[in-house]
Amino acid sequence: MSNRRATVSRDTLETQISVSINLDGSGQFSYDTGIPFLEHMLEQVSRHGLIDMEITAKGDTHIDDHHTVEDIGITLGQAFRQALGDKEGIMRYGHAYVPLDEALSRVVIDFSGRPGIEYRVVFPRDRVGNFDVDLIHEFFQGFVNHAPATLHIDNLQGSNVHHIAETVFKAFGRAVRVAVSRDERMSGVIPSTKGSL
Repeated sequence: MSNRRATVSRDTLETQISVSINLDGSGQFSYDTGIPFLEHMLEQVSRHGLIDMEITAKGDTHIDDHHTVEDIGITLGQAFRQALGDKEGIMRYGHAYVPLDEALSRVVIDFSGRPGIEYRVVFPRDRVGNFDVDLIHEFFQGFVNHAPATLHIDNLQGSNVHHIAETVFKAFGRAVRVAVSRDERMSGVIPSTKGSL
């Protein structure tokens, strides 16, 4: 648990991704993905999760952003899995409610070792600028499959597409911050009755 850092690269015919994280960081974020709205959302995760993240990506965005967004989620999940190791002494569960003006979202996460997502977010429009909001689900699906984690995302209210998306990513960052934090009372213990996660 002393050095909870990871660097993971993913190289396919569609994308080339590199992700570096420090779970015990201060929220520093650097990026070069070619997808400005996703970068804005990931910066929220970094800042509110107090996770240092460096993400670079090159992908077939001349087709669309789908492969790049999904593969960033996959690679970030792999980095979390590596950085958390055996998950000894972590809180494991985290949740957060985050408002932004009229929008309110709730995120609950369990670094359970079992991938699963329940995603209840309805956007009133299908795009923020040029970004297709359907890809938000693809990002989180990639993350949970490779973290692996169980993730519940609920937008409780909102009418502004940007605000809804931002509350989701901020709440995700806050929930993750709690879940990966160290629990002094669980020092040296895997937080599961099974003895492993």
